Amino acid sequence: MRAALFQANTGIDPLLGARALVEAVERAAAEGADMLFTPEMSAVLDRDRARAEATIVTEDRDVALAAMREAAAKHGLWVHLGSLAVRSEAGGGRFANRGFVIDDAGAIRARYDKMHLFDVDLPDGQSIRESASYAPGAEAVVVDTPWGRLGLAICYDLRFPQLFQALSAAGATILAIPAAFTVPTGQAHWHVLMRARAIETASFVIAAAQTGTHADGRRTYGHSLVVDPWGGILVDMGEAPGVALVELDLARIAEARARIPVLQHRRPIGAVTVP
Repeated sequence: MRAALFQANTGIDPLLGARALVEAVERAAAEGADMLFTPEMSAVLDRDRARAEATIVTEDRDVALAAMREAAAKHGLWVHLGSLAVRSEAGGGRFANRGFVIDDAGAIRARYDKMHLFDVDLPDGQSIRESASYAPGAEAVVVDTPWGRLGLAICYDLRFPQLFQALSAAGATILAIPAAFTVPTGQAHWHVLMRARAIETASFVIAAAQTGTHADGRRTYGHSLVVDPWGGILVDMGEAPGVALVELDLARIAEARARIPVLQHRRPIGAVTVP
């Protein structure tokens, strides 16, 4: 499998975001990729809720989603659109942070709403309350692709290993973890957590990320990664926006699971005894 990653510096204009995504598809296809992976909030990244609300629409009206479906079909490329902010069907005034898997005919094969929401106070003074604007998803999602079963997650989900245990138990051999990680948490935890998720599930991890200083004033960590099932880093894109390609040797999945059969050795954990 030839996987392409788009490391983005997304702004606040959905038309510019859609254009950058289509250009990433074109470049990935020209370089022979089978599937493109994009970051969290691929089309608009805006922490000003009042301003962002004017750009957030339902799926059927989203210009980036429509453009990516058209581009995927035109170039015969699968796409994991890491996530978009969309108006939730459930209503209630909150949006969904939703990822999409699009096949090479432009059809949506899967949707995933981010389950774990980032509500934190960081050491640098940032206070982030994702739950104020977004409703959490309720279901873990895997989807079949020509290269194996893909497990879906988004950013802060990374810190909850039970999700990835569930995805691998459901047959996932590749884990997609698009993100818009902050710089302080990225410097501290990004690489070690991505490698841990790959090792504990003996799966490939593909993590397309946002990077740099954005139009809304925030800074993101970058370092889009591909990690193999043994925990080796195959790609680290550093801090520059762009597209990178990597060849995944899918035989490494079976090799890693044979060397240390962690999936077979898992046991259900019941009540915890406190002597």
